Amino acid sequence: MNYTTEGSHVFADFWGVDESLLNDGHSLKQWMQEGAELAGATVLSCAIETFKPQGVTIAVLLAESHFTIHTYPEKGFCALDCYTCGESTSPSKAIKWLENILQPSKVRYREIERGYAEEGEKVYGQS
Repeated sequence: MNYTTEGSHVFADFWGVDESLLNDGHSLKQWMQEGAELAGATVLSCAIETFKPQGVTIAVLLAESHFTIHTYPEKGFCALDCYTCGESTSPSKAIKWLENILQPSKVRYREIERGYAEEGEKVYGQS
């Protein structure tokens, strides 16, 4: 596998998601792993934390970086974050996979390129 510093980082906010889906950590973990694989990423491990009385945080560690979700079932809201390095992965595919499953009524996406320095751009630690 060829690793680079360049990659894509996708952030998504989903509103209007069914509360029971956002509390189902077991299913969310499975769907996230499936989404990461569909995005072309290699799943290394997965950590899950279930909160009382509700809510779940899941972090999927990828060979190419990470995929996370934080849920707020009482608000029908979740925040997702997927960053992958290299040209063979597509973090937006992982996010879209979950959008298709969770069926939010409102979605906001932001995508930024990571690891690229524009010509003349100041990079921390350089003069």
